[in-house]
Amino acid sequence: MTGKGRPPRKYSQAGRVHDVIRLIEARHGISVAELAEETGVNKRTIHRDMVAIQEAGYPLISDWQDGEKVYRFLTRFKDVPPISFTLQELMTLSLLRSQLDLLKGTPFLEDMQSVFRKVNSVLPPRLAAHMERIAEVSLPLLQGKRDYSRCADYLQLIRNALLYQQTVVISYRTPNRPEPVDYRVDPYTLLFQKGGIYLLGYAQEREALRTFAIERICAVEPLKERFEIPEGFHPGSALGEAFGIVAEAPMDVVIRFSASIAHAIRDRVWHSSQKIEEQEDGTLLLNFHAGGRMEILAWLLSYGAHAELLHPAELREELAAMVQATARVYCPPPCPSPSGGGHA
Repeated sequence: MTGKGRPPRKYSQAGRVHDVIRLIEARHGISVAELAEETGVNKRTIHRDMVAIQEAGYPLISDWQDGEKVYRFLTRFKDVPPISFTLQELMTLSLLRSQLDLLKGTPFLEDMQSVFRKVNSVLPPRLAAHMERIAEVSLPLLQGKRDYSRCADYLQLIRNALLYQQTVVISYRTPNRPEPVDYRVDPYTLLFQKGGIYLLGYAQEREALRTFAIERICAVEPLKERFEIPEGFHPGSALGEAFGIVAEAPMDVVIRFSASIAHAIRDRVWHSSQKIEEQEDGTLLLNFHAGGRMEILAWLLSYGAHAELLHPAELREELAAMVQATARVYCPPPCPSPSGGGHA
């Protein structure tokens, strides 16, 4: 049955889908019945058009208004003008393409490869081949990279939840618990840190932001519930007091670096709050205010004897215990002598 009072229109599905998109864009929410009325087709046809619109990549979502299901887009779509690239920009894209090994096993790698195929498809053959050569001779250096092939399906669901702002239930495994724990999470964004991918979201039961390592996720269940990202939210401000990606209570940290390694510390930004003090003997004091106890300790251990943690005292004691335990691995206590080792 067609819409009330309107004869069926004689146009193609493509033309009708264009009209449906225009109608959805023009209104805050529109029902299937209203779309059928406006286009002069039945509801089943509109449902098929909705599927086509979603498959084309439009972020179509549904809400309930006054007991009726209505549809709208997350964002308004406009025609995108043709994009041109300079030779330097193409080279930069090719260099970035060579660094995509981090995304191996994830749906994001397929997306990025599709982007590069589209770019190459509009380039002259000789230029496209030249860009391919640049990508092939660039070397990704990813020590200890993770294998995300097991998590590909979970990442597909998380990607959709990020796009459509859907709440998800995540089954998450931590190193100190034998059984996974379920978290009801509003996913805000993905973070990339030291060769790893992390989900940053609002854990509803904890009433706080939490960071989830993707490789520790055991299951993902999308819910019909939708959420809004808080106005003004930005990962940089949310994690501004974290040394890495772990949001813990911040502390004042003071570290002395030896003169031989000071140049490597001086020329880099380790935290937004850092202050550097040059010492007369060539050593360097680094001060910052941040949380993330284990991240700070692991970083300091990488410098060995070239870094001395001066403050806070309790963190210094913890680091000393870790160093002593490591020393015992390489320098175990001497064994008793065969005679029993008594005093002379």
